[in-house]
Amino acid sequence: MLDIGYSLSRRFPDPPQTDYRRADTHTLRHDLFCGDVYLADTDADRELSTAWGWVPVLDFAWALCDVVEELDRDPLGSRAARPQHAELDFTESTDRMLFRRRFGFVEVSADWVPGEERPLSFAHTALRREARDFLHDLVADLTDLHEGLADNPVVWDLQARFPRV
Repeated sequence: MLDIGYSLSRRFPDPPQTDYRRADTHTLRHDLFCGDVYLADTDADRELSTAWGWVPVLDFAWALCDVVEELDRDPLGSRAARPQHAELDFTESTDRMLFRRRFGFVEVSADWVPGEERPLSFAHTALRREARDFLHDLVADLTDLHEGLADNPVVWDLQARFPRV
């Protein structure tokens, strides 16, 4: 089973003068809500996580939803034998999460993980569902913490673009 999670950093707090209601896309994606993220295979008790403290978690959730959609561009969908590749790069770093879809499964690995470690593997449908759930749960958590964020049109558009499955 797939679990996607995050923790916010105390080392990189949001600027106190931030107007979350009017924050633009760049600010929301790159300048706010820093912390760490993980993808975990709870059945195999393995995870792929960051430990840097500066990953913009909203950007990660947004980019993960984009990656899942990118992996689904082949018209054959889960019947496609040709591997489909995508990557999620981290701002301010050369590190990347690498995604490879073949048939209905997606393998997830990362630059910072030793090469001999097996990638995590999930059904594409589960990855899509969990990525979107993670995005909506994260937005709910962040709107509870930051007054005005729920009124931001960028957040509305994001949630409409990636509805829960």
